[in-house]
Amino acid sequence: MDNHKDLQEKAYEARKRFLTIASDRGALHIGSSLSQIDILVTLYDRVLSITPETCEDPQRDRFILSKGHAALGYYVVLAQYGFIPLKEVEAYGKDNTKLAAHPVIGSARGIEASTGSLGHGLPMALGMAIGAKRAGWSSKYVVLLSDGECDEGSNWEAILLAGHLGVSNLMVVVDYNKFQSFGTTKEVLDLEPFADKWRAAKWDVHEVDGHDFSELVPALSDMSEKEGKPRVVIAHTVKGKGVPYMENTLDWHYLNLKPEDLEETLRQLT
Repeated sequence: MDNHKDLQEKAYEARKRFLTIASDRGALHIGSSLSQIDILVTLYDRVLSITPETCEDPQRDRFILSKGHAALGYYVVLAQYGFIPLKEVEAYGKDNTKLAAHPVIGSARGIEASTGSLGHGLPMALGMAIGAKRAGWSSKYVVLLSDGECDEGSNWEAILLAGHLGVSNLMVVVDYNKFQSFGTTKEVLDLEPFADKWRAAKWDVHEVDGHDFSELVPALSDMSEKEGKPRVVIAHTVKGKGVPYMENTLDWHYLNLKPEDLEETLRQLT
């Protein structure tokens, strides 16, 4: 039985590297990056048919990080899988860096869209997926949304259209850590009943523990369970996952990790 130990080790290393770089560069959005790491590692290790060598292939799978404020965590995973030299990620936040605070298309291999203005990633991916279907391609289009981003009307327009058209080569993963900029999602704009809304829009809906690889791998790997429907994986995650004092704490949407606190933070990292 696969206990996904290799994925656990890769996710741990990604978090460790992310915290080290974030501490050195004074990066923000630490909680948002930590909550998505397990999802990203699963996608790049087990799901997406794309490599640094094939990232110019028109028929490649494509991934869009719509929650662009969590860019540094994304860059670390891209480096882990060979898309970006680690030295470039370590130069994040320095003069003449190639990597912006939000992903910018063309700044590195594997970055498919400029994101960060929330609500844009899914509509762009929907257009790509429709075009691929019309071209007869078998490629997959995967978007990672934040839960706070699901307040955006542009997302719901895309959700309704994708379900209506049956865009089955499109998958959305929601990093549902229950926090957004100014409070919990329940306090700011309650999304519940969240899964039922996607079902009503004609999506194939799966809810998983976003840190349990035994749930993530099958949910993200098989997009053929209900042909004729796009898939959404609602991944219940923990903001600041892996660092006990950061977990489920809104402050870590904004705070930076001081260099003098790095050693103790890495000691606590799980």
